[in-house]
Amino acid sequence: MKKHNFSAGPSILPQSVIKDSAAAILNFADMDLSLIEISHRSPQFDAVVVKARQLALELAGLENKGYTALFLQGGASLQFLMSAYNLMPVNGKAAYVDTGAWSSKAIKEAKLLGEVDVVASSKDKGYNYIPKNYTIPADAAYVHITTNNTIFGTQFNDFPDVNVPLVADMSSDIFSKALDFSKFDLIYAGAQKNIGASGTTLVIVKDEILGKTGREIPTLLNYETHIKKDSLFHTPAVFSIYVSMKYLEWVKDLGGVAAIEKINREKAALLYDEIDKNPHFKGFAAAEDRSLMNVTFNLTDESVKERFDKLAADNGIHAIKGHRSVGGYRASIYNAMPIESVQALVDVMKKL
Repeated sequence: MKKHNFSAGPSILPQSVIKDSAAAILNFADMDLSLIEISHRSPQFDAVVVKARQLALELAGLENKGYTALFLQGGASLQFLMSAYNLMPVNGKAAYVDTGAWSSKAIKEAKLLGEVDVVASSKDKGYNYIPKNYTIPADAAYVHITTNNTIFGTQFNDFPDVNVPLVADMSSDIFSKALDFSKFDLIYAGAQKNIGASGTTLVIVKDEILGKTGREIPTLLNYETHIKKDSLFHTPAVFSIYVSMKYLEWVKDLGGVAAIEKINREKAALLYDEIDKNPHFKGFAAAEDRSLMNVTFNLTDESVKERFDKLAADNGIHAIKGHRSVGGYRASIYNAMPIESVQALVDVMKKL
């Protein structure tokens, strides 16, 4: 039976990326050696890092615009602290928009280094919407947002116009739709949701914003350390970076971010349309803030839950259980999710 993998992360990968990565474990670059046993300083792997970083900037439209792409470790969870370390001045202040669990964790880490002004929050309605019409204090060192919220299924469609650096956690929607990435001064994204396998984190940083905090930054937490060493300051996540390189190649070969956005919008429209017209289901997120990546929904009558769950399992629908803090269901339809799998879920919903 074909499985349709709606996992929120680690998530589905393109089949071609899986096959190429599996082959590289057996024999990488015709070396008769495995990718996971060679030196990370070998010319063969150096070429992988160079290409992965170049592809990230190319897809973002940021080549030759004063940005550096890095592949680091520690996930977005480390970036909550690392971004603040590199941008929060001594005795400084930063502005954060609270749209859910991940932004709340970022706020907690930033408070270790300075004052945090939570300028807007959607906590009052269980994080089912994106706040709007808030004011950024003029003395904020930067503004931090989480562009897509995996747990609650909300996503920013418009970004705040600011005169300070704009920082974004894009872990679950990077390269899913066309954006003016030059609006952002720092972007970070754990690879395991939308651009690769777990174990590495993409960081894209505007070089000119660094070195201005007036604080001493621990060596490993300093972006400038990794920029100077081309993401090879210490042993990187070799396999994960290779997978990300192949994934970014896959996006480029499809036609880039604009092309993948068209597919993503078709998938989301198909699923949201069924949620809205099927009396057994109701969407969780506010309609105007619905995510293209994580579709959250609930049953209108819990008495049919057992039947629906069995239908889903019998038809190969995998990992649609909602996060424990929200309940219901969550279908993660990241870049690699084929529309055929979304149709399979919709067909199951129609049978209920």
